[in-house]
Parts: sequence; C-alpha cells; structure tokens
Amino acid sequence: MSTSQKPTITKERKAILSTLWIFVMFNYLYCDVMGLMDPSFLKQYLAGNVGGMQITPTFLLGAAILMEIPISMVILSRVLGFRATRWANIIAGSIMTLVQFSTLFLGSFPPVYYLFFSVIEIACTAFIVWFAWTWPNPEAVPHNVAFDRSLKESK
Repeated sequence: MSTSQKPTITKERKAILSTLWIFVMFNYLYCDVMGLMDPSFLKQYLAGNVGGMQITPTFLLGAAILMEIPISMVILSRVLGFRATRWANIIAGSIMTLVQFSTLFLGSFPPVYYLFFSVIEIACTAFIVWFAWTWPNPEAVPHNVAFDRSLKESK
C-alpha cells in the first residue's frame, strides 16, 4: 500500500465508525419511541415505574450519561487520532454491547419489537468493536519493509 493511500483508508474507516454510531443511535431512539406507543409501557412511564424500575431524576441522569457515549462517538470517531479513535470505539462499543445485552434480562420479558431492535443494536455495537479491533495502524511499517531496510543499511 502506498503512503498516499494510508490517510484515505484511515479517513474512510473513521467515517464508517461514525456512521455506525449514527445508525445505532437511530435504533436506540426509535425503539424508545415505539415504547412510548406501547399502551402498557406508556401507562408505566406515566406512573414512574417501568418494568419494576423506578424512573427517578437520578435514573434519567444515568440514562442520559449512557446515551452520551454513542452521541459523543459520532464526533470522536472522526476527530481523534488513530490510536485514540481505535480504543475509544473498542471501549464504547463494548460498554454499549454489554448494556444492551443486559437490558434483555431486566424486569419482565421484553416485547418483540424491543428484541428486534436489541438484536440490531447488539450486532452493530459488536461489529464496531470488531471493526476497531482489526484496524491496522496506518503508521506501522510492514515487517518485510523494515527487514529490507536493515539489509540495505548493513551493506
């Protein structure tokens, strides 16, 4: 790969990661909107207790902080350097995958639309982790190039 291709590949990977975070956020959002359209859940929201969880200001703050992770990853995936972007996506994707997976076991059995969105969200955040994990360092010198250079320098 030529040196001029490396920045392009890095920019493309950053754009893909940012776009994946937008995709997963739309899924989070629309699933929550559907929950408000579900009469049984809407009654629980109005009562301040959903699936046995008390909806308090502290709970809502925690939910806001949790949702700030994918929101911030949209921009961070584009502006951070290679190493920081890679690790931020691995960590954020792992957190969101674990959180979404664990929500399947809280309270009563989730409705089928929630399961549908959860499968998509878990698959997307797990893919983000894998995509970031397998991202090769664009600044790394391939092993054989370094070996060839050392041979030339020793002559």
